[in-house]
Amino acid sequence: MPMTAPILTLQLLQQQKDALPLAQRQVIDVILRDPGAAVLATVEQLAAQAGVSMPTIVRMCRRFGFDSVREFMVALAQTLAVSGSHLHRSVRAEDPADAVISKITHAAASALTQLGRSLDPARIDDVAAAMARASRIDCYSVGAASSFMTQELQSRLFRLGLTANAIFDAHQQLVSASTLGRDGVAFVISHVGRMPYTLEAAQFAREHGATVVALTQPDTPLAELADLLLPVSVPQDAVMRVGTEAYLAHLMVIEILMVRLAQILGPRVVSDMQQYKRLLETHGFDSYEYMGFQQPVQVRRGVDGKDARPGTAGARARRKVEG
Repeated sequence: MPMTAPILTLQLLQQQKDALPLAQRQVIDVILRDPGAAVLATVEQLAAQAGVSMPTIVRMCRRFGFDSVREFMVALAQTLAVSGSHLHRSVRAEDPADAVISKITHAAASALTQLGRSLDPARIDDVAAAMARASRIDCYSVGAASSFMTQELQSRLFRLGLTANAIFDAHQQLVSASTLGRDGVAFVISHVGRMPYTLEAAQFAREHGATVVALTQPDTPLAELADLLLPVSVPQDAVMRVGTEAYLAHLMVIEILMVRLAQILGPRVVSDMQQYKRLLETHGFDSYEYMGFQQPVQVRRGVDGKDARPGTAGARARRKVEG
């Protein structure tokens, strides 16, 4: 007679947690905080997050009737598939505000931690080197989420002194792809990774000798087309096709890449970026001078407490110290 498979629910884990030893309770806390991330984590990662040993994970699984961690995680994944929230993968309809805050922030932190572990430093350097020597970097995307990332990337490259464009129109992407040549880089951002006309532009750029960089999920058509792949894997969002954690992960990759690129380009670029920051603080649309407001004391005070507004002795002293 076949044995009945153990039943596993989030409610069961919560109810029986207090009866478990402290180390096993810590494992349950990690799982309940972000069940979706727990399903995707390795035993080593789960143990590290809970601050326990790997055998503790095994003992916890056996406590609920499972012979292995794998069987426990399969049951947990099935539970999430059937009863998953339509609000957020970690949030239940009855959760109060403090639980919603905790679960969503911990889920995002977990996704970024996993991203940090998965990124290949050598690949980051390869992409940064290709961009540093490129005569032109054209950034392609389609859709609201990816277009936001593409605009951010182009803006950051522009401030680094590189020739870069953000292109969203299908025809213009094809024109760009045909003119990049061997010294150009086509940087394609698409979390979904299967938008037809963006794939066509990437293929066209590659055929014309350009280096194709893709920021996308692994195992997508775009990932297969890329010369250099920056893979981003985050748990699927319960509401949006491209969720908040995907936004954060893409922005984090761009940030890492831009810092590494600035290191390669050298001190002059860093000095220029500091100059741009000072310029915008003084003359930007939201600057105190532009709006006709007086700066707060902590902004106005420069070296030795002197007035640091433009044209004053304090401002001259600050510039002398800075460079």
